[in-house]
Amino acid sequence: MNRYPLWKYVLVAVAVLFGLVYTLPNFFGESPAVQVSSAKATLKIDAQTRDRVASTLQAAGIENSGIFLDSNGVKVRLLSTDSQLHAKEVIEKQFNPDASDPQYVIALNLLSSSPQWLTSLHALPMYLGLDLRGGVHFLLQVDMPGALTKRLDSIGADLRSLLRDKNVRHSGITREGERVLIRFRDTEARNKGRLAIEDNLPDLLLADQGEGDDLKLVATLKPAAIKRIQEFAIKQNITTLNNRINELGVAEPVIAQQGADRIVVQLPGVQDTAKAKDILGRTATLEIRMVDETPGAVEAALAGQIPFGSELYVERGGRPLLVKKQVVLTGDRLTDAQPGFDNQTNEAAVHLTLDSPGARIFKDITRDNVGKRMAIVLIEKGKGEVVTAPVIRAEIGGGRVQISGRMSTTEANDTALLLRAGSLAAPMEIIEERTIGPSLGAENITKGFHSTMWGFTAIAAFMIAYYMLFGLVSVIALACNLLFLVALLSLLQATLTLPGIAAIALTLGMAIDANVLINERIREELRNGSTPQAAIHTGYERAFGTILDSNITTLIAGIALLIFGSGPVRGFAVVHCLGIMTSLFSAVVVSRALINLIYGRRRKVESLAIGQIWKPAADTGTAAVK
Repeated sequence: MNRYPLWKYVLVAVAVLFGLVYTLPNFFGESPAVQVSSAKATLKIDAQTRDRVASTLQAAGIENSGIFLDSNGVKVRLLSTDSQLHAKEVIEKQFNPDASDPQYVIALNLLSSSPQWLTSLHALPMYLGLDLRGGVHFLLQVDMPGALTKRLDSIGADLRSLLRDKNVRHSGITREGERVLIRFRDTEARNKGRLAIEDNLPDLLLADQGEGDDLKLVATLKPAAIKRIQEFAIKQNITTLNNRINELGVAEPVIAQQGADRIVVQLPGVQDTAKAKDILGRTATLEIRMVDETPGAVEAALAGQIPFGSELYVERGGRPLLVKKQVVLTGDRLTDAQPGFDNQTNEAAVHLTLDSPGARIFKDITRDNVGKRMAIVLIEKGKGEVVTAPVIRAEIGGGRVQISGRMSTTEANDTALLLRAGSLAAPMEIIEERTIGPSLGAENITKGFHSTMWGFTAIAAFMIAYYMLFGLVSVIALACNLLFLVALLSLLQATLTLPGIAAIALTLGMAIDANVLINERIREELRNGSTPQAAIHTGYERAFGTILDSNITTLIAGIALLIFGSGPVRGFAVVHCLGIMTSLFSAVVVSRALINLIYGRRRKVESLAIGQIWKPAADTGTAAVK
């Protein structure tokens, strides 16, 4: 009756082992480290960079406890803060000989001190949020009217090109607020212009105004188009910020939309507010130029004799490239860039979309320069770098451009990201700024840990005193629940914040409630005269329905917080929902497995150590208890 099959005991043992392995990294603390990441969009961090870092440290006689390569760059774990500062200085000199033009970002960081065998199992500690680790917090307001104004200015230029191409005479195009006015001298020209605009610019609503020889078409954006422009502005700005913040070497930045027009940026571990502001507010521009392919020009440039009107750059593969200074097209004309594949060769490619004036200019450029190379240059802080330099195969019209040739899928994704996120889609303003020191973060961790520890101790003392052996089993199940919860959070690489610690403490109280229901149900069965073995079986079976119902209703509330909440509320909801699921398993399966091990194999059980059962005076039940 109260015996589990072997597979259930194995399941519990594996779950506990899983919990131990993935919880352990959180107890090893962090070691000082140095992170090497790329300061150039076209400079990749790879295994050769890692080997170069290792040889640099070895030549300087600096010992380390591990060098790792991940998506953020090369990270070196060091033995002390003194060696961390020394290593940063040595690597900086080796990797950035020209301090005015740094190729790499050398940043101080902290890495988990977990043993290598845990790291190889992807057993990593939870990230600590801003309130626990310290850092800077910014709330940015996106200028949505500015995004619409920018789009309307672009539409004005598009309208001029369109009406010129369609041979429609007009008296001028101006923008007034959120509308564009097109003036005509006669009705026939206005009607012809209306047809051309409706066919080519479906995002515009057109209305007739004026009379006599002062006729107007008033163009405004449709609500759906306004919403799309605003959503694109937010998404592009978030992508741009992600791209820029990589330079700060932040392990787990938080960049998220808040409301319709705000972006929250949290940078744990960063204390240099001025540098963070500089990175966030930086601008970048995209330029298309022609490559100077004059015979012998590159060799002369390498010898120090750069031809007039040209500049010397370096391509991705490290080859020198001479690019003309004349800009034929800027990134302002680029409306989208997406990775894809060449339809003819199935090679990785980048598909660009240009606005109407950009499409016309690009058509003229490609028609006049078939067989020549053009360079796409990213200009940032007055310095440029070549993203790609493809060969023009044929005249390209229609505003749809494809960049391909010897490009991997990863490179296509990177190039599309650079072209798309070279500059902000709309201006932003910092409306809130906070700096949290590391000492305050450490104090928050201590307080959170103590609150959870003392709460657990109080619950354990009460349960053991009131329910005796069954109380002890409940405490063990509660400890397993905490183990499972921390292991899941670590496995998911969740960011732990103060609200998350509050959710853990709340989970402990809610989880023990299930064991109280089970224990009281067993007591009730004993009062009703059931044998000890039958009371255990019936108590667990009948309490399960109540536990399931109460946890499901609580889970619904947690999911609602997860869906509709933001920031700290979502962090609380994640821990809360995971805690509900782990408490169901630990309170029912783990505690039942322990009770079955203790009582299930006895043929005859005289009494249960479940505390005093209070019976009415008239009750003649014979259940023996301790």
